[in-house]
Amino acid sequence: MCAGIGETQVESVLVAALDYGAFQGAYSKQYNISYWQKIPFAAPPTGENRFRAPQPPLPVTNNHGVYDSSQPFDMCPQRTVNGSEDCLYLGLYSRPWNKSQPLRPVIVNFYGGGFIRGGASITLPPSAYPVLNVSSTTDLLFIYPNYRTNAFGFLAGREIVADARSDTNAGLLDQRAAIQWANKYAAFFGGDPHNVSIWGQSAGAGSVIAQVIADQDFEGAVGPGPVFQKALVSSPYWPKAYDAAGAEAQWIYDTLANRTGCAGASSGGSLACLKKVDVQKIREASETLAASHTYTTSSYTWAPVIDGKFLPTRLAATTRVNAEFGFGMYNTHEGENFIPEGLNRAAGAGGFNASDASFDGWLAGFLSGLSAAERDAVKTRYYPSKGSTETVTSYTTNYARAGLVYRDVVLACPAYYMASAASQGGWLGEYTISPAKHASDTYWWNNVNSAQKTEPDIYKGYTGAFTSFFSTGDPNANKLTPASTTGVPELSSGTEFVINASGFATADLAQLKARCEFWRKLGPSIPL
Repeated sequence: MCAGIGETQVESVLVAALDYGAFQGAYSKQYNISYWQKIPFAAPPTGENRFRAPQPPLPVTNNHGVYDSSQPFDMCPQRTVNGSEDCLYLGLYSRPWNKSQPLRPVIVNFYGGGFIRGGASITLPPSAYPVLNVSSTTDLLFIYPNYRTNAFGFLAGREIVADARSDTNAGLLDQRAAIQWANKYAAFFGGDPHNVSIWGQSAGAGSVIAQVIADQDFEGAVGPGPVFQKALVSSPYWPKAYDAAGAEAQWIYDTLANRTGCAGASSGGSLACLKKVDVQKIREASETLAASHTYTTSSYTWAPVIDGKFLPTRLAATTRVNAEFGFGMYNTHEGENFIPEGLNRAAGAGGFNASDASFDGWLAGFLSGLSAAERDAVKTRYYPSKGSTETVTSYTTNYARAGLVYRDVVLACPAYYMASAASQGGWLGEYTISPAKHASDTYWWNNVNSAQKTEPDIYKGYTGAFTSFFSTGDPNANKLTPASTTGVPELSSGTEFVINASGFATADLAQLKARCEFWRKLGPSIPL
C-alpha cells in the first residue's frame, strides 16, 4: 500500500504563512504525504468561553511566529479522565504540493463517537490513506478538526439560551468554524476553497447532517456561513433532536448542575458556576448522564438541539439542504448495535427478552412520543413480526425487527433525507457484507488492510466512488472499475447502490422510501 501514492517527493510547501502565524509541517517519505498534524483553528474554549461558540484563533507569538505543526494534540474533555479544554485544533494530510500545481479538492472530516467522545489527532498513515491511495490519480486534501462533545459541546437549557456569552450546539459551531477555516486557508496548503466536501461516519455523519440543515445566514463568532458543495454521510447517527429550552434539555441541564454542585449557586447562578467549576466535575457528570438514556431519548443523552438559530428546523421538516450534491450510506444490520441485547435472547437480559411483549415495551420506550395507533402502524404495516427489506429477504425475530426500526429512524432515513434533498444530485448506498453492523463499512476506507489488495474490485468500486464524489460531485465520474461493473445509481432512478460480498448491485428503494416517509410524518412526535 505504501508505494501507491507516488514514488518521489516533489519540492513541496511545508511552511504555510497564515495571517495569525506560520505553520511548519512535515513530510513522510514512507507514505509520500505532507502533513500538518496540529494547527489551532480557534481560541481555547476555556473560562468564560466554556459553552460558547468558538472564538477566532490567537496569534502565534512564540518561536518567532512559527508554529511546529508536526505534533499531536489532545482530544476535548470526555470519558472520566481524558482530554483538555484547550482542544480546538485540526490536522491536514495530502500528497505533497507546490505552488505550480493546481489546487486539490478539500474534504473536512468529522469523527464519530455518539456526540459524547472522539478526537481528530491521528498518526500516520492517516485514516484517509486508503482513500488517497485508491488510485495514482487521486489527489485530495483532508482536514480533520476536533470539536467539543458531551456537555462541553451540547449543553442546552433555558440558562444557556438566555445567556449572551453562551451558545447551544457549541460542538457544531466548532465544526462550522473548521469549515470556515478551510474556506479561508485551505489554498495555503494546496486545497481548493471552491471545491469542499464534508464527510463523517456515525456521529461524524450526524454532524454533516447538522451542517447541511443549518441556517447558512447564522454568522456566529467568526463571520459568514461556511461554503461547501458536497456532503457524504456514512451511517449518519441522528438521535432525537429536542428543543434547546424544552423539558428534555432542561432536565439534562438541571441534572448536570446538581451533579457538579452548581445548582442553586448564589454567585451568578448555576451557569456562572458551571463555567468556573473544575473540568473534572463536568467530565464525570457528563459521562454519567451519557449512560442514562441508552435505549430511549437521545441514546447517549448529548446531541444537537433545535435552537431556532443555528438549527432552526428539524431534519424531518427539511426538503432542501445546503449541499449541492449528497451521498448517503448505511449498513444493513447496524441498528442492532444500539438496541438491547436481551431482545435476541429467549431467556432475556437487561430487562428485555425475545418476546412480542418485550419488543412492545422497547418500542414504547424508544418512541414514547408516538400514540398507540402510530405504534400499531409501526408493528403491523411497516415492521411486521415477519417481513423483508430491500436487501433482507426475510426476518422473523423481534431483535431483527427492533434493529431495523432503530436503523431506519436514526441512521438510514437521515442518509436518505440528506441525499434526496441535495439540490443538484443525490445517491444512496447500502453496505450488506456480513456482519454489516455499525462501522463494518469503514474496513474499506478507514485503515490500511489486506482486503484492499485481495479484493481490489470492491475497494476500487466502493472507495473509488467516494473519491470520485469528493472530486467531482458524482461518484461515477472517475469510476475506477470496468464499465461492466455496476456503478452508483442516482436516487432519481428509484434505486440504491448495494455493496455485497460478490461486488455491487442495485436494489429498489420503494420500501425504504415508504418507511422513511412514514417516519418523516411522525417527525414532530419522535422528534426527528
